[in-house]
Order: sequence, then C-alpha cells, then structure tokens
Amino acid sequence: MTFYDTQLQQLQEKLARKGQLKAQAAELREQCRSLNSRVNELMGIKLSEQADVDKLEGRSLAAFFYNVVGKMDERLDKERQEAYAARVKYDAAKRELEAAQDDLARCESELNTLRDCEAEYETLLRQKTEAVKSAGGSAAEEIFKTEERLTFLKAQQKELHEAITAGHNARRSAQSVLESLGSAENWGTWDMFGGGGLITHLAKHEHLDEAQSHIESLQSDLRRFKTELSDVEIRADMQITIDGFLRFADFFFDGLFADWAVLDHIHHSQQQVESTLSQIEALLSQLKATQSNTEAEIACLSAARDELVRNAQL
Repeated sequence: MTFYDTQLQQLQEKLARKGQLKAQAAELREQCRSLNSRVNELMGIKLSEQADVDKLEGRSLAAFFYNVVGKMDERLDKERQEAYAARVKYDAAKRELEAAQDDLARCESELNTLRDCEAEYETLLRQKTEAVKSAGGSAAEEIFKTEERLTFLKAQQKELHEAITAGHNARRSAQSVLESLGSAENWGTWDMFGGGGLITHLAKHEHLDEAQSHIESLQSDLRRFKTELSDVEIRADMQITIDGFLRFADFFFDGLFADWAVLDHIHHSQQQVESTLSQIEALLSQLKATQSNTEAEIACLSAARDELVRNAQL
C-alpha cells in the first residue's frame, strides 16, 4: 500500500493547493477589475486638473481675468495643488493595479500546472479502493480516512500561516501610518500656535510625506491580507474591504495640501487607520484561534493513526 499512500497524499496536497489558488485567483481578478476602473477614472481626473493648470499658465481668458484682479498666484497655486493631488492618487492606484496583475499572473501560472490533478486523484483513489477491498480489514480503511483528514488539515495549517503573516504585515503598515501621522500632528500643533516657522512647517510635511508612503504600503498589504483570507474559513462578522480603504487614501491625498485644514485632516485620518487596525487585530485573533484548533486536531489524529498502524494485522 506504500505506493498508493504516497501518491494519494501528494495528489491531495495538489488538490488543496489548487482550491487555494482558485479562491485567490477569483479574488485577484475582482481586485484587478476594480483597480482598473479606478485607474481609468483617476486618469481622467488627472488630465482635467492638469488642463486647468495649463489654461492659467497660457493665454486663456481665465488667466487674463485673474491677472487683472490680482489673484493669479493664489488661483494658480490652488490649481497646481489639485493637479498634484490627482497625480499622486493616479500613480498610487496604477502601482496597486500592476501589483495585483503580477500576483494574478503568478497564481494562474501555478494553477495551470495543476489542471489535471483531479482526474489523477480520482483514478488513483479508485485503484486503492479496489486494493483495500481485496486485502480486507477495517484498519486499512480507517488509516486512509485519517490520513485524508490530516492532509486537509495540514493544507489548512499552511493557509492559516500565510494569512497570519499577511495580517502581521498589514498591522505593521497601519502602525507605521499612525506613527507618521502622530509626528505630523505634533509638529502641526506647534506650527499652528506659531512656535515653529519654516523648519516646523517643513518637518510637519516631511512626516505627512512619510504617512503618504506608508498608506500606499498599507493598501497593498490589506489587499494581500484580503486575498489570503479568501481561502481560509473563519467565523468573522467583519470584512476588511480594500475599496473602502482606497476611498480613505483618496480623502487623505485630497486634503494633504490645504494647510488650514491639516490638523483636522490628520485627526480624521488617524481615526480611519485606528478603525482599520482594530479590524486587522480582530481577524488575526480569530485566525490564531483557528490555527491553534487545527494544530490540536492534527496532533490528535496523528496519534490515532500511529495507534492504528501499530495494531493493524496484515
């Protein structure tokens, strides 16, 4: 029976991996569809905002009017800020789309190598079933059932480990965002009450730049966490939705350049990230509980299988 056991175990592992990859591929396709729509939308906004800047910098009637009333510099600064915000959002969404497309390509490539594993498994399973019937005895059938369950649990254990790792990455990114926002808040408070000047103003925006970078990382980590969760069964009432966080990032980028609203903006952003961090923590707690239960069942079944093997009469 050694040949059957070895081959069936390998095929069961392939089937488990194929199921995992199919769930991930479906999730990644949906992410690509959503991100592609967002990239196209942001491209239009970026072009429109840049067109407004070009009009004021050219010989348009609007440029003439603002020059006459002495508001040209003020208006041009505002249009440039809006154009820059549009470019930042577009570039971030484009990078996220490219990352999702790369993940999907790798997923589909591995799926292609597993396309025949179901047929191979069914064929070998029928062969072993006949061999077990011919040999007789209930011990052999019990051992096979136990090993089948163990193979599933070990695959689930691997998926849980990957999901927990992705959750830890997302948690670290969220904490980095909060640290940067906290530093920006401190400098912004000092700046608002006139205790700083140019150096304080620059320090505040340096930390906002850091927060912007960490937010892009958090978006990517949340997407990967959501992908890993797609093939892990957990009892969770809450779901981290990447679309919701993308909307938060849009809000952050939109208001980043209006000094008079920076502190309120930072406070709102902190609340959003803290809420996201709480969801990550709750999901990690459930994943770890499931992982603990899975490991306990694996230990129990392994002991039961060893007992069956020791007591089997061949």
